Amino acid sequence: MSHVPESPESLVAEVRQRYGRIASGEVSGCGCSCNDAPAGVESALSRGIGYADGDLAAIPEEANLGLGCGAPLAGLALAPGETVLDLGSGAGMDAFLAARQVGATGRVIGVDMTPEMIDRARTAAAKHGFANVEFRRGRLEQLPVDDSSVDAVTSNCVFNLVPDKPAVFREVARVLKPGGRIVVSDILLDRPLPEAMARDLLAWVGCVAGAELREPYFAAVAAAGLGEIEILRDADYGATFEAAAPEQAAELLSRSGVDPAAVRGTIRSITWRARKPA
Repeated sequence: MSHVPESPESLVAEVRQRYGRIASGEVSGCGCSCNDAPAGVESALSRGIGYADGDLAAIPEEANLGLGCGAPLAGLALAPGETVLDLGSGAGMDAFLAARQVGATGRVIGVDMTPEMIDRARTAAAKHGFANVEFRRGRLEQLPVDDSSVDAVTSNCVFNLVPDKPAVFREVARVLKPGGRIVVSDILLDRPLPEAMARDLLAWVGCVAGAELREPYFAAVAAAGLGEIEILRDADYGATFEAAAPEQAAELLSRSGVDPAAVRGTIRSITWRARKPA
């Protein structure tokens, strides 16, 4: 079992490499990320975390890699003409859905640190005529986006992959216009993971080991200057993941030697909303 590296930058490099392999088709994604996913697991998991069949039919098939843990766009209530920022945009699934909602007068910016994901998303945008979407390469801790320039921010199962989460929340507050809002789906913990799982590198790139405890996570959101925090969805992500990919879930537990009872109900899929004060 490979362990989580101590250096944050080494960890970021491991995450970038892993998601580059998913984008290029070397390995399959499921949940946030897993090996050898069975055919169709992407759509099954997407439905399990809140996407409607109409959502899945409205986007390029190559944009759905089965990497989310929620369906955050419903909570944003986007309007035509708005500018939306998708953090950790991956292959573009939520960016393309947002583009349909803001229309030709609106704009969607996707930011991702993985070159292969950016290439895949840009290719899909050009192929399917999404002229109001652009994808920029960058880190979430230092966004390539102007101050107070976006109406809404979203992200789907990505913040847990970033070692410095408070820096991400500060960047969100910087780029939002006054009164702008954020809706995010992410993985949080209601109690610490067993040490073996917390130190497992594949559990980190799979969005589990890097998840923060609920209280310090939302304390950092508030400290960044974002208010009106509310929980829109709180679900047992472990159960959702196990239902969509039971073999992969069992492999994670077996590899780390963790009793399923020790983590049952602990790993939560949370969709939350907050606002930058006007």
